[in-house]
Amino acid sequence: MYTREEAAAIKETFWKTFGQYMSSVPSAEGQKINWINYKTGIKYLNFKTDADSKHARIAIELSHPDQGMRALMFEQFTQLKKLLESALEERWNWEEDVLNDYDKTVSRIGYELEGVNMFRKEEWSRLISFFKPRLIALDAFWADAQYGFELFK
Repeated sequence: MYTREEAAAIKETFWKTFGQYMSSVPSAEGQKINWINYKTGIKYLNFKTDADSKHARIAIELSHPDQGMRALMFEQFTQLKKLLESALEERWNWEEDVLNDYDKTVSRIGYELEGVNMFRKEEWSRLISFFKPRLIALDAFWADAQYGFELFK
């Protein structure tokens, strides 16, 4: 078991390592991009990556505090579901109302990898292999889909 400080240091080291690994990968539009802190340009719409001792998750998270606005954003993604799944080449889980880590209701479209432990350095390559293609696919999707979300800016 790790202390809170040790766990935070390991997580920080993993994300820094992942960021360095991804730094040479350009966006779908050929630009330099911060893959760890991906900017969608739309408030309350984020691409999230997370990992712990049991699983890893990547997700599109809609966190607008107004339920009606969040539902409209989710509906917009529903309209683009085929485009998203085509870019991802897999089906993700769609949850319109779910509690996030801070007990706030969000909408989430995500995918999880079970049985992986970010605190084991020997599993980092597995985590990177999980996150990398999905982030690149999300970026490719977003390069086309972002214009449909302009009204939410």
